[in-house]
Amino acid sequence: MTTASPPPPPQRAPESAGRPPFATLLVGALAGGTFLLHLIVNLATPYGIHRDEFLYFAMGDHLRLWHMDFPPAIAILSVVSRFVLGDSLPALRFVPALAAGALVVLAALLARELGGRRFAQGFAALAVVASVFFLRAGSLFMPVILDALWWTVGFYALARLCRGDEPGRWWLLLGVAGGIGLLTKFSILFFGFGVLVALLATRWRATLLTRWPWLVLLVALALGSPSLVGQVSLGWPLIGQMQDLQQNQLTYVSVAGFFLTQLMFGPAVLVGAWGTLALLLSPRLKPFRLIGWTVLAVWVTLVILHGKAYYVGATYPVMFAAGGVALEAARRRVPGAWTAWALAGLTAAYGLLVLPLGLPILKPGPTERYIHAIGAVQALRDNQGMPLRLPQDYADMLGWPERVAAVAQAYRALSPLERARAVIIGNNYGEAGALEFYGPKVGLPPVVSAAGSFWYWGPGDRPGSVAVTLGEAREGLYRLYDSVEAGPHLVNPLTVREEQDLTIYVCRNPKSTLQAIWQGEAGRH
Repeated sequence: MTTASPPPPPQRAPESAGRPPFATLLVGALAGGTFLLHLIVNLATPYGIHRDEFLYFAMGDHLRLWHMDFPPAIAILSVVSRFVLGDSLPALRFVPALAAGALVVLAALLARELGGRRFAQGFAALAVVASVFFLRAGSLFMPVILDALWWTVGFYALARLCRGDEPGRWWLLLGVAGGIGLLTKFSILFFGFGVLVALLATRWRATLLTRWPWLVLLVALALGSPSLVGQVSLGWPLIGQMQDLQQNQLTYVSVAGFFLTQLMFGPAVLVGAWGTLALLLSPRLKPFRLIGWTVLAVWVTLVILHGKAYYVGATYPVMFAAGGVALEAARRRVPGAWTAWALAGLTAAYGLLVLPLGLPILKPGPTERYIHAIGAVQALRDNQGMPLRLPQDYADMLGWPERVAAVAQAYRALSPLERARAVIIGNNYGEAGALEFYGPKVGLPPVVSAAGSFWYWGPGDRPGSVAVTLGEAREGLYRLYDSVEAGPHLVNPLTVREEQDLTIYVCRNPKSTLQAIWQGEAGRH
């Protein structure tokens, strides 16, 4: 008995020897427009730096490549970006804007590899541009957009392998994507697991007996080794971070909420789901089963683990590409033509509708009113499901310079002798990061914090005989100091709950030195 070979992959759209084809011009315009849009928004936005961005800038200030509790790529990029471009908001967010534009191009390239012509390529690019997920991720200096970029490079390598192209370079690219992804965010491990499941579930399982998958693993581990060595050297802080995440955030994620939130990311997600089914079931797309199984395995795994809805966002570009191919095939049938154009138009219209949710273009008051007007009140909840007046990412971009200025006011009120001995303490990583970023500009000494990564950087050499604190509760401070004096008081109802009502405290007469109590402060992640 012989086994029927799979059908050949659909042909790629033909290359043009003369003028660039329309699809190339369209995708280039969408990618360039995305990049410029982010730069313009960051020039004009009424919001500031996000609390998480402060953490990543601080990681760059304390860069220890082989001894970090987070993957170090974001810290490396922060050092390079700030050295080359400076500290303005457009400069700080130049890299994610560039990554957002690159994802537009990669989505179109994936559609082309899946056999899509200009409609499919244009739809894939448009879906990325109009996605509230990628709008938000591309506007913040965080690993999320970079993580999605490396996932998409990995999917592109899989598509080239499925086409039967020369395997060496594409297996190698898959390993490089996995390795740089591991340097960027540990969630690339879900991609790797999805690929393994897909290999086992398809005819590709035979490749496990060849050198190629093991070369991929070797390259990925070699490139990503700083992330792994950091975990080993610090006692696997990732485990504590995941436990904290599970207890404080993931426990509030339901299966229904996970899928309902996908709908908030726009109609293109439904088209992408249809495209993924086509990858799994369509005879025409049978050569690309490996990609369909990878996407399915990632989604099932994250649903089982109660992952946040946006965790699957890194699969969207390949899903949009597959959805574009499925729509293009439907155009050959009646009423498929008008349905395809209607869905493309709906995708673009939805992107315009949710633009103020994806990009911080409106002031806080108009943002709040707009969200209520379009009925997107689910976006006004924090990670624990509690109501906010603004989306949490927006609330996390408010009030930081004012908080640091209040700390500086309390610090300057000290006598010269006390200032020489004082330390500045931030309760959470956002407060500590803001103090580290803005503090030197207003004359503050280095910040000390036991929160997250800051704990690993230690308490410094000052004993803490005088402390000026941001975000600490008065009751907790009496554990460490005999004298706790209230200073400036800040109220901002638009921000996240822990930042809405803050008092700056000046503490004296410590019961012990910071160095002596530091080990007991471990675990505040």
